[in-house]
Amino acid sequence: MKAVIQRVKSSSVMVDNEITGAIDQGLLVLLGIHEDDTDEQLEWMCNKIAKLRIFEDEEGKMNHSVQDVGGGILVVSQFTLYANADKGTRPSFIEAARPEKAEPMYEEMIKWFKIHTDLDIQTGEFGAMMNVKLENDGPVTIILEK
Repeated sequence: MKAVIQRVKSSSVMVDNEITGAIDQGLLVLLGIHEDDTDEQLEWMCNKIAKLRIFEDEEGKMNHSVQDVGGGILVVSQFTLYANADKGTRPSFIEAARPEKAEPMYEEMIKWFKIHTDLDIQTGEFGAMMNVKLENDGPVTIILEK
């Protein structure tokens, strides 16, 4: 499982010219599911994202989590995180989980955040062509893999 986590001042996702999710301060999470990923990895990833201290405290140090600052989380599925471009110039996505596995895991992450946090949880639309807008804060971008 891979997640690209971006600390944002704001972020939104549009599908067919309609906003499906939008947050102000918080985290944009681009989530890629591998064909071999497990529920244990998903829970680890959710815990890590919720507690990741990448927001600044009063002294300008990264000491606060998204929960500490009352931010939002925008979760967007992105199978292209498992692109393999080692051979040729056309990436292969063979390691990315098929939709029948990836979509339930994506939905489970969203559900986990809604159950275990009091944050505003927003989403993209699984499998759709999406336009993602963000104002990266810092910029701060963290890549997690489990």
